[in-house]
Amino acid sequence: MASVFARLGRSVAHHPRLTVVVWLVLTALGYALAVQGLHGENLFDRVATGAPGVPGAESTRGQQILADERTTGPSVNLVLSGLDPADPELGPALEPVRADLAGVDGVVSVIDPLVLPGGVENPAAAPLLARDGQGFLVVVELEPDLSSDAQAAALDAVEQRLRDVPDDLRTVAPDVEGVVGAEHLIVDEITEQAEEDLRTGEVVALPIALLIMVVVFGGFLAAAMPMAGALASIAGGLGALLGLTYVMDVDASVVNVVTVLGLGLSIDYGLLIVSRFREELHRSVGTDDGAGSRRRRGDGAVLAAVERTMATAGRTVVFSAVTVAVSIAGLLVFRPDILRAVGAGGVAVVLIAVATAVTLVPALLTMTGRRLTKPGLLARVPGLRRASDVRHDEGAFSSLAGRVQRHPWWVMLGSVALLGVLAAPALGMELRISGLELLPTASTQREYVSDLEENYPAAASPAVTVVAEASLAEATAWAQEVAELPDVASVDPPAPLGSYVVIGVRAATDDPGGAVAADVVREVRAVDAPFDRWVVGQAASQIDFTDALVARAPLALGIVGVATLVLLFLMTGSVVIPIKALLTNALSIVASLGVLVWAFQDGHLEGLLGFTSTGGIETYVLALVIAFAFGLAMDYEVFLLSRVKELHDEGLPTDEAVRLGLQRSGRIITSAAAIIIVVFSGFVAGDLVVIKQVGFALAFAVLIDATVVRLLLVPATMTILDRANWWAPRPLRRLYQRFAIIH
Repeated sequence: MASVFARLGRSVAHHPRLTVVVWLVLTALGYALAVQGLHGENLFDRVATGAPGVPGAESTRGQQILADERTTGPSVNLVLSGLDPADPELGPALEPVRADLAGVDGVVSVIDPLVLPGGVENPAAAPLLARDGQGFLVVVELEPDLSSDAQAAALDAVEQRLRDVPDDLRTVAPDVEGVVGAEHLIVDEITEQAEEDLRTGEVVALPIALLIMVVVFGGFLAAAMPMAGALASIAGGLGALLGLTYVMDVDASVVNVVTVLGLGLSIDYGLLIVSRFREELHRSVGTDDGAGSRRRRGDGAVLAAVERTMATAGRTVVFSAVTVAVSIAGLLVFRPDILRAVGAGGVAVVLIAVATAVTLVPALLTMTGRRLTKPGLLARVPGLRRASDVRHDEGAFSSLAGRVQRHPWWVMLGSVALLGVLAAPALGMELRISGLELLPTASTQREYVSDLEENYPAAASPAVTVVAEASLAEATAWAQEVAELPDVASVDPPAPLGSYVVIGVRAATDDPGGAVAADVVREVRAVDAPFDRWVVGQAASQIDFTDALVARAPLALGIVGVATLVLLFLMTGSVVIPIKALLTNALSIVASLGVLVWAFQDGHLEGLLGFTSTGGIETYVLALVIAFAFGLAMDYEVFLLSRVKELHDEGLPTDEAVRLGLQRSGRIITSAAAIIIVVFSGFVAGDLVVIKQVGFALAFAVLIDATVVRLLLVPATMTILDRANWWAPRPLRRLYQRFAIIH
C-alpha cells in the first residue's frame, strides 16, 4: 500500500504544472456550473425548500394528494394594517388597484372585503377582516393551469402591484402598512437566506482560517497551499451538488452543510500534507542556507520529500477520508430525502477534498520546493517560530502527554465526568421539523405568517389537516368524533377536494410543531375511520420523520460501527483501540449534543447568537451532527494513531510512542481543529436557525474532541492499557499481517 502512495507522489512530483492546470480547469468548471448552471438554472435555482419529508410516509402521501387534487391556482395575499376597513373612502381608492390586478394575464380573481355586497357588513367578509379591526386582506388568485413561465410572470406582476398598494392608499389612510405574502415568496426567502448564509460563512471563515495557517506555518507560502485545495474542493462540491439535483431532491440547507464540510476537510488534509512535507524536507536538506532554497528538484531532495510525504501523510489522509466517508455514507440508509442528499453530497465532497490533498497540494509543494525550509517573516516573531517549527520532538504537547501519563486514572475519570456533565441536557432533547421558524424574526414572510395567525385565524392554516377518501357525509360524522378529542380546539367544516374530503383540525396551541399539536396528530390517527385517511401538517411530518429516523438508526449505526472497527483494525492490528475509539467518540458526540440542547432548545444563547428558539432541535440536525461529528472525530483519531503506530512499529514502548506521537501530531490536530471550528462558526453567523444549529454543534464537537478527548482522554486510556492497546486474537493477528493498511 505504501508503494502505491509513493508512486502517486512521484508521478505528481514529475508533472506538477500539468496537475495544477487540470485542477484550475476543474475548479473554474465547478464554479461556472454552480453559478451559471445548465440550461440557465444554477444550483440555487434547482434546490428545494420546505419541510423535509419521508417518501411513502402518511404525511407525505397526504401532502401529495392535496397537491394533485388542487383545483385552484397559486395565490398572492396582501395584509393591510393601520387603517379602518369601514372607511368609506377606501373602496373608491382600491378600484384602480383591482382593475390593474384583474388585467394581469393569468389572474382569475381579486378579492377583498370591500368588494363584497354590503362591504364589511357582509358575513362572508369576516375571514378577510383583521381581528383587531385595523386591517384587511387582499387575495389575488391565478389560473390553475398556467405554464411555468406564464405563472412566474403573473406572480411577479401581481407581487409588484400589491407592494405599491400602501402608497396608493396613503392619502386616505396615512398610517397604512402592507406585507405581501405567498407560498412561492416563502420558498424564495428561505433559498435566498441559505445562499446569503453561505456567502457570510465563507467571508467570515476563509480569512481567519488563512490567518491561523499563516501562524501555524510561519508564513503565507505554506499556508496558501491548503487554502488552494479548499477553494478547489468548494468548487468541486458545488458542481457535484448541481449534478445531484438532477437525480434527487436537494434542500437549500444541504448546500451550506456540504460546502462547509468540504472546506474544513480539505484544509485539514492539506495542513497534514504540508506539515509532513516540511518535516521530510528538513530531514533531507538540513538547515536551509539561503542558496539551497533556490534549488528545487535538482538534487532530488524535493522529490524524495514528496514521495515520503505521500507514503506516510498521504496514506493517512486517504485512510482518514475513507473513515469520514463511511460515517457520512451511513446517512444513505435513511428514508428522508434530505439525509440521503447530505449523505451523497457529503461523500462526493470528501472524495474531492482528499483528491486535492493528494494531487494538487503535492504539486504545489513540488513547484515551491526547498523555499519551504526557509522560515517565513512571521516565524521570526518571538513565540511564532517555535510554534511553526516541525523539527523538535520536545514541546508543549509532549510535556502535556507526560503530565497526563503521570496521573492517567485521574485524567481519564475527570475527562469522562466533564463529558457527562456537558451531555446531561441531551436527556431532555425535543425533536422538531420547523418551517418559517427557521427564518430570522425580522423576515418579511415570517412577519406575514405571524400576522395571519394573529389577526386572520380563519385564513391561517390549521395545525393538523386530514385528507379523507370518503363522502362528505361520512367525513362530517367522523369529524364530530375528532372534535371531542381533548387537545382539539375546533374542527373546520369538511370541504370536498376532488374525490377526497379535507378536514382542518385546529389544536389548542399556537405552536403547530409543539407537543400539543403532536398529541393531536397521534389522537386523530388513533380514531377509527371507515375509510382511508391521511393526517398531515408540521407535527405529522415531524412524527413521521422521527419514526423513520428511529427505524433505520440501528442499521446506520451498525454499518458505520462495523466499518470503523474493521478499518481501525487494519490500521493498528488491534481490537482494543477501535473499540476504545468508538466509545470515546460517542462520549464527545453526546457532549456536543448536550451543549446544543442547552444553547438552542433551552435558548440560553439566543441573544449572543441572534436567533429565537423553536423549542427543540431540528430532527435532521441530530442525524447530521452525529454523522459529521463522528467522521471528524475519526479524522483526528487517525491523525494521532497513525503517528503513534508508526513510532510503536519502530520499537518505541507505548508510553513513549504516545508522548512523541502526540508531540508530532498535536500541533496539526489542534491547528486543524481551530481552523474547522472557525469554518463552522462562520456559518453560525448566518440567519437560518438550522444552519446555526449544525455549525454550532459541529464546532463544539470538534472543540471537545481536539482538547478533552484527543489531548487528555486518549493519552490517558492508552497509558492505562499499555501493551493491551495492541492486543488481538491470534487469528486476527494473522489476518492483519496479510491485509494491513498502515505499517
